[in-house]
Amino acid sequence: MDLRGYYLKLQEMERGITADDVYVVSLATPDGGVAGVLTQAPRRVACQLVVEGKARMATKAEAAGFESDERVRREALAEEEYNRRIHVHVVTGAESGKRGKKG
Repeated sequence: MDLRGYYLKLQEMERGITADDVYVVSLATPDGGVAGVLTQAPRRVACQLVVEGKARMATKAEAAGFESDERVRREALAEEEYNRRIHVHVVTGAESGKRGKKG
């Protein structure tokens, strides 16, 4: 493996990306990598995956779709978490007297 060439490609690719986090789409690899998995990664990691041939940069449309899907997932998880919490209702003294007496 040509380490010098690898790091030169890596540095060149990093210089071309201005965002801190970028989106990549995985490619099928002989070691079991699944193709088509979209993920967000730090610039350095994303560049490493692309240079190593394990991923490609995602298009703007793919990234926008991923962000909207993630937003929906986060909202669903937040709602689920809210519903899972214990809900407490405060009952005042006057209201508690009414509940204890039968007709």
